[in-house]
Amino acid sequence: MKKIIHTDKAPAPIGPYSQAIQFGNMLYTSGQIAINPTTGDLEIEDIKAETRLVMENLRAVLQAAGMNFEHVIKASIFVSDMHNFAAINKVYATYFNEATAPARETVEVANLPKFVNVEISMIASL
Repeated sequence: MKKIIHTDKAPAPIGPYSQAIQFGNMLYTSGQIAINPTTGDLEIEDIKAETRLVMENLRAVLQAAGMNFEHVIKASIFVSDMHNFAAINKVYATYFNEATAPARETVEVANLPKFVNVEISMIASL
């Protein structure tokens, strides 16, 4: 049976979706963007700060499900400009042990919600 995961420590959904769904021992997060969960404001002026906020939003969702970044088995990164890849990757790498990092893809797309620069979703398992 699926369980809806919700936390006030991550941005509220901006459409008809959940922050995450837990199904058995698996967790599927929705894509997170750099919305400050306290103010509701976008923070997209600096790509490193933007990526950090996305990762912190994901941390909050993982924690709401009793998980952390060590439980992540797959990440999907969507970027609006592949020229930002190195800066995004540098921040992303600080959240994982390189030897046990999850599988991942990074895809450049034409646009993202609210015209942000990066969106990340994850799959995790207990």
